[in-house]
Amino acid sequence: MTDGTAPPADVRAPGRRRAPRSRARRWLAAGGVAALAAVLGLSLALRSGAAPACAAPPALAAPPAAGVPHEGRATFYDSKGAGGNCSYPAAPANRLYVALGPGEYAAGAACGGYLDVTGPRGTVRVLVMDQCPECADGHLDLSREAFARIADPVQGIVRVSYRAVVDPPLSGPLTFRVKEGSSRWWLAVQVAGHGNPLRAVEVRQAGADGWRPAAREDYNYWLVASGAGPGPYEIRVTDTRGHRVTADGVRLAPGQVQRGTVRMYGRGGVAAKRPPSPTRSPSARPGPTRTAGPVPSAVPSSARPLTEARPLPDAAVAPPAGSSASARGCAG
Repeated sequence: MTDGTAPPADVRAPGRRRAPRSRARRWLAAGGVAALAAVLGLSLALRSGAAPACAAPPALAAPPAAGVPHEGRATFYDSKGAGGNCSYPAAPANRLYVALGPGEYAAGAACGGYLDVTGPRGTVRVLVMDQCPECADGHLDLSREAFARIADPVQGIVRVSYRAVVDPPLSGPLTFRVKEGSSRWWLAVQVAGHGNPLRAVEVRQAGADGWRPAAREDYNYWLVASGAGPGPYEIRVTDTRGHRVTADGVRLAPGQVQRGTVRMYGRGGVAAKRPPSPTRSPSARPGPTRTAGPVPSAVPSSARPLTEARPLPDAAVAPPAGSSASARGCAG
């Protein structure tokens, strides 16, 4: 280990010999000739009309496409009641959940959606709740209870087919949880109970003009880094199927689960007439391990019900900026 400073020029490491200067000069000369040849070759290629080859862009991370069948394999694990990388206060009461690999977890974009998974014994519906860092796309790490619904746990790993569920039945209205440490100057909020994965969350101080877009964090909170005021807030939520609702009365009450009165769709929800095409959201950075992500402790909901949401006009929903930009050519 060093202190970061360079040793004096005349100090030599024990057991090492300095290369003869003549050899170093030959290496430098050879390198210069190679570099000159490369430049001349590129110049000739450009003059002749040949373009340098483009590297194919890397695949973007995205949740499983809605309604599209996928083939893969399944294993199982136990979250021990924790809510996984999606930071839910606890695992679902029925303990039917799944962890996805980083590609399909997509930096939290898959959180809160559902998959129907079919194996040798039948089909089970599971909540996307967690990330499996070592899993490739198509590798589902199910809860032990979910795995037992589709196969004999003695097998350990089985071939499966699966698909993302479109508009699964909702158990109730949306819930909101303001993260610990939030204030009028920094706000992070989690939205749950939405059925389909979410596309966008926007926040504004009640009575204020203009919405502040929230950025999705890979631990499934939506962040307004500059804050949104002291609250209460109006929160506008849009899912990947074009459903959009607005809830108001969300208080700046860190750690409390606040239950609203509006559903994402169905009774109390508004759906776009034509759902937008699925877009692929790039992963901002590799997600944390299943146990390393910030998982807030469960806090019983004691907040008053939120006031009835005011549905927005029925309209098609535009994807967030940068999420559906078409690929450009090399010369772009």
